[in-house]
Order: sequence, then C-alpha cells, then structure tokens
Amino acid sequence: MNRLTEWSFRNKAAIILIVIMALAMGVVSYLRLPMEFLPAADNPQVMITAIGPGNDAKSMEQQVTGPIEEAVAFVKGKTEMFSTSGDGYAQVNLNFDSKTNMKDAKAEIERIVDQVQLPAGVMKPFVVQFNTSMIPISWVVLTFEEGLTDQQKDDKFKEVKAELQRSEGAGQIAIGGKSTPTIQVTPLTDKLASAGIPVQSLMGVLQGRGVTASLGEKNVDGSAANVVLNDQISDIGTLRKLPIAPGVILGDVANVDFANDRESINRLNGKDAIMFTISKSADANAVKAGNAIEATVDRLNEDVQGIEASVVLSTAESVVSSVNSMLREVLLGALFATIVILLFMRNLKATIVTVVSIPLSLGITLYLLQLSGVSLNIITLGGVAVAVGRLVDDSIVVIENIYRRLQKEPFSMKLITDATKEVASAITSSTLVTVAVFLPMGLLRGSLQAFLLPFALTVAYSLLASLVVALTVVPLLSAWLLRGTKEKEHAGSPKFAAFIRWNLQRKWVPILVALVLFVGSIGAYVAMPKGALDSSSAGTVNVSLQYPSDTPAETLEDGGKKLESYLTADKENVEWVMMTLGNSSEAAQYGGVSSPTLVSYIVDLQEGVDAEQFMADVKKQKDGYGEAELLANATDLMMGGGSSQIFVDVTGDDTAKVEQAAEELLTALKPVDGVLKVESNLEQKKPVYAFNIDSAAAKGEELAMQLQSMLNPLPIGSIRIEDHETPVILQPVLDPTSETDLKSLTVMTEAGPKAMSDIAELVRKEEPSSFYHKEGKMYVRVTATVEPKELSVVGKAITAKSNELKLPEGVALSVGGASAEQASDFADLGLTALISIGLVYLIMVLSFKTLRTPLAIMFSLPLAAIGAVTGLLISGVTPDFTAMFGALMLIGIVVTNAIVLLDRVRQNEEHMPIREALIEAATTRMRPIVMTAVATVSAMLPLIFGSHESGSIVSQSLAIVVIGGLTAATLLTLIIVPCIYELLYFRKSHKQRSANVNGASMEAAAAAE
Repeated sequence: MNRLTEWSFRNKAAIILIVIMALAMGVVSYLRLPMEFLPAADNPQVMITAIGPGNDAKSMEQQVTGPIEEAVAFVKGKTEMFSTSGDGYAQVNLNFDSKTNMKDAKAEIERIVDQVQLPAGVMKPFVVQFNTSMIPISWVVLTFEEGLTDQQKDDKFKEVKAELQRSEGAGQIAIGGKSTPTIQVTPLTDKLASAGIPVQSLMGVLQGRGVTASLGEKNVDGSAANVVLNDQISDIGTLRKLPIAPGVILGDVANVDFANDRESINRLNGKDAIMFTISKSADANAVKAGNAIEATVDRLNEDVQGIEASVVLSTAESVVSSVNSMLREVLLGALFATIVILLFMRNLKATIVTVVSIPLSLGITLYLLQLSGVSLNIITLGGVAVAVGRLVDDSIVVIENIYRRLQKEPFSMKLITDATKEVASAITSSTLVTVAVFLPMGLLRGSLQAFLLPFALTVAYSLLASLVVALTVVPLLSAWLLRGTKEKEHAGSPKFAAFIRWNLQRKWVPILVALVLFVGSIGAYVAMPKGALDSSSAGTVNVSLQYPSDTPAETLEDGGKKLESYLTADKENVEWVMMTLGNSSEAAQYGGVSSPTLVSYIVDLQEGVDAEQFMADVKKQKDGYGEAELLANATDLMMGGGSSQIFVDVTGDDTAKVEQAAEELLTALKPVDGVLKVESNLEQKKPVYAFNIDSAAAKGEELAMQLQSMLNPLPIGSIRIEDHETPVILQPVLDPTSETDLKSLTVMTEAGPKAMSDIAELVRKEEPSSFYHKEGKMYVRVTATVEPKELSVVGKAITAKSNELKLPEGVALSVGGASAEQASDFADLGLTALISIGLVYLIMVLSFKTLRTPLAIMFSLPLAAIGAVTGLLISGVTPDFTAMFGALMLIGIVVTNAIVLLDRVRQNEEHMPIREALIEAATTRMRPIVMTAVATVSAMLPLIFGSHESGSIVSQSLAIVVIGGLTAATLLTLIIVPCIYELLYFRKSHKQRSANVNGASMEAAAAAE
C-alpha cells in the first residue's frame, strides 16, 4: 500500500484525471442504474392452484389435491410439499433447495400437471413461481359511466387491458372484479310440467346451432363460387323463439334475460370496480414501467369515452420515494460527519481533504455496482447509508496523522508520505477486516443471500474505494492544501495518560468491570423478547373479515359492505379502501385463492398515520360482526405482510389420533401469556349432506348429472351477439332450503320418476372446510396469533408446551411460522457472524504476523455487545432481524479502533517498553479513534430519526445497535484492549518494568555516591 501512495505522488496529473473520471462515472452510473424496489431474487417455491366452483373441501382434497400431489411427489430438487384444500379450491406448494433452477422446475411441474386427469367442472390448474420481478408495479382501477350497455363496457374493458399490456415494461396483468355478460335461462317449472317437458330438454336447446359450414365450390351463373351455410343466433329474441318440443318454444317455458356474472367482488371506496394488478417484465426498469403505465392511463382517460381509470398505487412513486429518502439520509450523514471532523480538526482545509473521500468513494461504488449488474434499490442504498460514516474513517486517520506531524515538524513532501506510511498498514487491515465481515453473506441460503449480497457488495465497494482514496488522493490534497501550514502543537491529555497508567497497574479492576457488564448485557439480551418488525410507520394495512364456512353469500356481502362503510368514512386516516370477496380464475393464476367466506380489505393510510393505533381501532369493531373474526395487520403491497403467527403441525397416519392430539394442543396453548388467539383448521366446519344411493335402485353417475343440472347453474352453449360470444347459462330449477326439500327432490330412474328419499339415505355430517396435507398425508395445523413484540418469548413457551404433551403413538409435532422463521434467520446470521469473526482474526494474523496481538483486538467485540444491548434497553426497541444484522456489522466496525491503536503500539515497541508504548499509543491515537467513531455515529443518526421503507434491512433498530455498540466499544477499547495486550505479553512487560526499576535504582545509587 505504501507503493500506491508513492505512485500517486509520481503521477499527480493522472490522479487528478482519475478523480474527475470517478466523479463523472458516478453521476453517469447513477443516471443509468436501474431503479428497483428490491434486488432480483427467485422464491424457491412453485405453487399449483386449481379452482372448482361448487365443490366441497373433501371432494377437492380427494379428487384434485390427491392426484396432483401424487404426480409431483418426485420432482427433482423438491424439499417439502404442502397443500390446502377448501371449498372450491385446491393449492399445492412445493419448496425447493437453493441450488434448483426455478425456471426449469416450473416447466417440469407444468408438464406433469397437464397430464393429470381432473373432474369436470375443475379448471385447468395454474402453476406459478414467484420472483421479485413479479412484484406489482401498478394498481389501476377502472370504473364506467352510467348508461353504458354490458357489451359497451366489455369492449371498453378489452381496449383498456390491451393498452395497458402494450405499455413499455408491462408484464403480467391480473384482473379482479370483472363481470362477464351472460344470458340466463331460468326454467318455469309449472309451465314445463303442464307441457310435459322435462327440464333436461332445455340443455339441448343450442345443440346443432351456431354452425358455419362450407358446402363446397359450385359454378353459379357462370362463375366459380363458394357455398356456405350460416346458422348464427345473434340476438336474445331469436334465442327465445327456439323450439323445445312440437308447438313449444323456449320463451314459453323459461325466462331468458341478460345478466352479469362475477367470480369475485372488487370495490374501491364503496363502488364496484375492476382492478388491474400489473407486474413488470423481467428485464424492465420498475420506475420507467410505472411511469409508462401512468402515461397510458392518462391517455386512455382522454381517448376512451365513458370510463374513468386511475392509478391507486404505483411502485414508481414508492421506488423514487425510497431512493430519495435513502439519498437524503446519506447526504445528512455526510453533513454530520463533516461537522464532526471540522469541530475536531478546527481547520477547514484539513476538513475538505477528509470529506472529499465521500463523493469520490460513492462515485466509484456506483460505477462498480453498474459493472456488477446490481440495481439501485433500498437494499443497496441501505448499504451506502450505513457505510457513509465509515467512508471517512481511513481519511480521518491519514489526515490526522499528517496534521499531528505538521504540528511538530516543518512541511515537506517526505513528511506527507511518511505520515501516510505510518498508518497505511492499520487502515488497510481495518478496511479489509470490515469488508471480510460481509463476505460470508454469499454463503447464506436462498432469498436471504439474494437480498444481503447486494448490500454486502455495496459496503465492500464503498469501503475499498475509501481506502484507495485515503492512500492516494488524501495525501496529494494534503500536500497541496496544507502547504505552509504551521499549527499549534496538540499534546496528548496528561490526565488520560495517567488514567491509562492507573488501569494498567490494576488490570483486573477494569477487566472485571467489563466482564460483569458483558455478562449482564448477555443476560439482558437473552431475557429480552425478540419481536417482529415494527409496523407503526406502515403505509398500508390489510384488514380481513373471516366468517364461518357455513355463512350464506348474502350475509357475507352485507357484512363486508358494513365494514367497508366504516373504513371509508374515516377520511382523517384513510386514503382509499379496496374490498375483495370471493375467488376468481384471474387471481388463481397468481396463487391468489382463499376461503370463500373471507372478505379482504387493503387500506391505504394517509401520510403520518400511526398504523398500530389504526389497527387497534379497527379491531375494536369486531363485536358488530357476529361470529366473524376481524383481523388487521400491517402489510406492504410490494413486499407482503409481516406475520406474527406461530403454527404447530400435528402429523400422523391415524386421523383420529392426529385430531385428538390437535385438540389437546389447542387446550394447552390457550392459557399461554402473549397468545392472542389459537385455532386449527379442524375448528372451521361446515355441514355436508350426503346422499347414500341404493345401487340396486339407481345409477349414481346418472343421478349426479341430473342433480347437478337441477341444483347448479349449467353452461349449455353460447350465442354470438355484436361479434362477441356470450355464454348461455341454464339456471337451477330448484333451490332446496331444508332437509325435507333435499329428500323430496325427484329424479328420473329406469323405473320412472322417484323421490331421492326412495332411492337414497340422506346423511348430515360436519366436515372441516379446509384440509391440509404435508408430503401427501393429512395433518392438522394449530395456529397461534401472538403479540408481535414478544414473538420469541411466546414462541419458546409454545415449543415448551408442545414438548410437554404426551402424544399418541405415531403422532408428531413440528413448530413453524414466524418464530421458527425468525429463529432460522437468527441462526443463519449467527453462523455468518462466526465465519466473519474467523476471517477477521485470520486477516489480522496475516497483518500483524502473530497470534497474540489479534487476540487482544478481538476483545473489543464483547465490549461492543455491552453498548448494543444497552442501546436497545434505553431506547425500548425490541431486537429484530435488522438489529441482529447491525450486530453482524459491528464485528467489522469496532475492531477498526483496536487495530489503529495496537498498530501504533507495535511501532512504539521498537523503541519503548510495552507499557509506555501502550500509554503513548492510547493518548496519540485517542483523537483519530474518537473522531472516526463520532463521525460514524453522527452519520447514522438520520437512520434513527428518519422513516424507513418496508422491506429495507436498514432500520431504527440496526442504527441503535451500531451506535450503541460503537460508542461503548470506542470508550472501553482505549481502556480494556491495552490491559489485555499487556496481559498477553505479561512476561516481556514484567521484565521491561523490572529492568527499568533496577536501572533507576543503580542510577540513584551512583548519584548518591
């Protein structure tokens, strides 16, 4: 590194040119870097979703879920398989190991699923594999003016959809709330009976209709001509006139009318609406794509009459807001660091020399990010935000050493280069150590690596750039700006030197105090609850109203609109409310299926609203909705919601034993402190009426077809109206409302008309409204909703209660959910921290060429733990994943001070005893150590008081941990590390002190003579 400094002095013109190029490349890279919300990452999961309207959960489990599970059970790379079967839907989730190519896995599963035979009435399953590029970039709502016909609405809808798909960067589009124009044929049973016509006759009314046939080529009037036949029904009047029987037309025995069918209900602020959820294409820029969609919407509103389209939420705005927010915090951090340097140096020129490393390092970092193919997102910007204080550390050490030498010696080029050489080894080691902390992030699993690796690269690039700047540009600028400078000599504090000497003479006192503080902080951390991420500043809230599975559709819609009215009326807190009810094939394409009795709301809050308080107010309304369960959780439309649910899966081969164990577990978990609610999928039950057919009296298949046609809407064909195919739906003849009605249903058998009570036994059963499978076997999931801030504590209590249960033979329990994910993430970070500590020690051993000096430096790590825990206790912030990430960062940051200190000690030992070397180094290096620490702390202050975007690993808790840990480590390093160092070299130090004492005695005796 010394040669790098010498080279820069020999090539001053080249360095000036490189500096200009670095700044220019940084600006160009910033303008060219794609702005995304998150880095590209694949979710190692494939989701298979099937919709079967009208099918009960048991039928979906046996006839849909089971066959799909059998087909995909042995897909390569699969680690786990879970499935959920409910009324009208089935969903199979396959998890894969991190090595699997997810695109290949999805293609293989699509091929397998296409070959699975499913019952009639079940739609072709949708296969989806998510990645961050599929995060929606825009939510567009479309409403129509009054007076438009259904056909006109459909035409305008298609035009809007086509234009949105053509927008630059637009990818997949999911649609909710769209109504489909249909023609309903409602049989008039009394007129059918008087005419002696069975309802089955109506099913064939369109058979043989709607034909366009070529009859060949003939010579007509001397010209070759094609002859065709057209039988097209183009209006509802013609449909009514179609014959059913001799002398009887369809209009005589049935009502034929236009209607609109909707698979699901979507409403915005109390009005029916169509919602377009738009994702970007894989290689598109999220900001450009979002802006293009906004431009398309504006153009549609001008060009298409009778519609109103609006973008209710755009990722482009969120991304730009995130980038600007982070940039603001970076600039504030740089400003605070500059003020700190100016206050310490009290020299404007020296401050300018130091601060120049910030824009230069950032410019180089942005250019390297562009070369690495990393986007500008909240993760990479977070890396810049936490590194900005550290960017000036190397420059501070260099300029402070130059400045200190200038106070004692006259200015010269040799002084500049020598002063830089003195600290080059220390700052190189400390920078490499900090970078090494982030290298193990490449070993993390799956999506965690995809999120943290860009962060690590950003920090590594910026710190390495700052090191190069400190060794090249800073000495050159010092030689230019500080020429002729003669400052008043700054001596080390005699009182501080005396304090260090006192501690070295009584080493066990400070070491014991530090040990007690360390043990106390570890105990406090263990006792502290580890929470889910704080959501008070969330901008979006997800509200759900879950009714029992046997709730009629009318009650669902009425209750849903009632809560919608409450939410939309809160204008002070609420920007807009989107209500969704029911499953749709469009949503199923993206895995979006849920309980048919679930009403969901997305509530966008006004800026500055406390989301926690808003959710608490919403939950107070639960008494007004009968048996429905009202929940509210903070969420993010781009990231999804954070969960505070813990689940325990009960598995086994014997269904009765599994259910028994689940009931015992429910009872055991309800009294646990911090558990807000406990439920299982077996609790939600729905009455099922089963006809057990007498096989000798009738054929089940024939009866099923008849009953399905009598009890359910049945598509019987389509007719072409105004160039659009319009489905014709035969409405059910009967609507039984009691067991008696069901028993009296009349069907045709070989022996003639029979009541169902004559040929079958009607049995009423209560069956679960959802079934869960794990690896193809039924299991029961017990779910506990817990207090978010006590996630880890409650998780441990639930695990303990689960372990205490005496389970039936063959039954097993496994705890998962939010606490398990948290524990897994903490374990991953813990392993990363151990690897980082090993790398840090290795680099220092290579640098100092001894084992003992790096060991003394490593003692600064437990000192940082004291401050980190104290910071969390004082602030009252619950430690979460980002706090743990801050602790990982501290490993690289705090050892820097000890390296700078002991590097000076090693230089002093060439001409001083160990104790004097320690005292001189502590007093000399105290100022740069304190300066770098205060600059880093000041640069991170905006992260404590600023707002943070959802999904960012840069948070208030991270900043508190880093600031607390660095503050304590800085203060204690200057005291404890010298004591540890002298202990490690105790014999050598003791001999030196003894020699000094003996030498002093001999001099005194000689003087006396």
